[in-house]
Amino acid sequence: MNLLIATTNKGKLAELKTFLQDVPVELVSLSDVGITDDVEETGKTYKENSQKKALFYARKSNLPVIADDGGLEIDALGGAPGVKSRRWLGKAESDEVLLNHLASVAKNLPYENRKAWFKTVISFALPNGKVWSVSGEVEGIIAEKPHVKILKGYPYRSFFYLPKIKKYYHEDQLSDKEQKLYNHRYKAIEKLKPIIKKYVRH
Repeated sequence: MNLLIATTNKGKLAELKTFLQDVPVELVSLSDVGITDDVEETGKTYKENSQKKALFYARKSNLPVIADDGGLEIDALGGAPGVKSRRWLGKAESDEVLLNHLASVAKNLPYENRKAWFKTVISFALPNGKVWSVSGEVEGIIAEKPHVKILKGYPYRSFFYLPKIKKYYHEDQLSDKEQKLYNHRYKAIEKLKPIIKKYVRH
């Protein structure tokens, strides 16, 4: 059975494929099934957007689908950019533009409150309209200076620092064990796996 991962973000696609490698399904991408349609993320919450995408692509492909929506929430900014993380400047921008914007924000955050979260909601949808959603999050701080290497598709991670382990939230920094402890998307996928496996068995 095929499971469609509905994202055009190559970094996210690779990450999800890694986290789902123990699930007995064939993982396929939108390009694998020839779908180029985009879904406008008009929801006010991560859950609304993730379910909207998952249901759209499930009906379009006639396959079970997982789709997610998430973002960076900075405490001192009242939770911004949140659901508008990719469109923080009013429209979808490149990694470089978003990274430069966060760099200017990071300089002005109060020293005593640089707390931030990465949050995600991942939805699993079937062509018949059934949908399940799970969430995951990780807490850290916005560093004053970024990690030297930018993660393609994840510009904000270059500034996200995990004080407990004194590492950036970056694949070059985290061990496999630390990925499982701190990756917000991994935490959500682990909650979703029993649901996917139950469906696959039937």
